[in-house]
Amino acid sequence: MEPETRPRLARHARLTFDRTRQRPVLLLPETVVVLNGSGAAILERCDGTHTVAEIVADLGGRYHAVPDADVQRFLSGLVARRCVELDRD
Repeated sequence: MEPETRPRLARHARLTFDRTRQRPVLLLPETVVVLNGSGAAILERCDGTHTVAEIVADLGGRYHAVPDADVQRFLSGLVARRCVELDRD
């Protein structure tokens, strides 16, 4: 995944907060993915306007260290599951 790639949630995916679980979740048709805080933070920035590099830099300001490879691995997994789509300039 290139740093200038702009990830966005797929049309059928919705990021929300589950009050019962008290955790952020990714809602998909017939599936709920319970997210941890960093996963939700990454997906909150997947709006098609932020690049992967911008997401890593933004999270680096929020957390001490954000390995670029971890963000890319997380996003690649969601791309493989068709939860996230990629736009390239």
